[in-house]
Amino acid sequence: VGGNRKLKTDGVKVYGPAADGRIPCMDVPLQSGDTFSFGGADAVVMDVGGHTLGHIAYHFPEEKTAFVGDSLFSLGCGRMFEGTPEQFWATLQRLRDLPDDTTIYCAHEYTESNARFAMSVEPGNPELVRRTEEIMAKRARGEPTVPSLMGEEKATNPFLRGDVSEEIRKSVGASDQEDGASIFYKIRLGKDSFRG
Repeated sequence: VGGNRKLKTDGVKVYGPAADGRIPCMDVPLQSGDTFSFGGADAVVMDVGGHTLGHIAYHFPEEKTAFVGDSLFSLGCGRMFEGTPEQFWATLQRLRDLPDDTTIYCAHEYTESNARFAMSVEPGNPELVRRTEEIMAKRARGEPTVPSLMGEEKATNPFLRGDVSEEIRKSVGASDQEDGASIFYKIRLGKDSFRG
């Protein structure tokens, strides 16, 4: 958001979350369910609070694309700065409901570090093992690993899998009786302290 003022001098409209009054120079405040056109494509605004309270994502259904900011990363998710585990888990469930062929554009290239953590909590997942090998090879060649496909994330991202993977639950000390938000929170705490 640091460049918003400069963009405004070039006649650009700044879109942002209505729930977050900290966005400088915002022209068009948006909330979940709003739609708008951008470059000839129609976007649907998604509430993806949890990393921050007012976080939003832009889903372009016809283009099978979503720009998710810091709510979801390739094999990870953002830190929980302002939200609650329940809010962030609800966000991850909404994102997980996107079609498998949705291209996910996140805000940072953290995939290599995220892969190391994912392997520490679900080493028995063959799809994760294969994906981690591909990621490490790409990063060794200096290639990006972003964007990813939602289907890949559903199969390998521990933050989307805590409620479906017994191995992840065991790795983070969660029981089968815990709800998804509690399991998510244990995974998040594990990643926050991970040094692998």
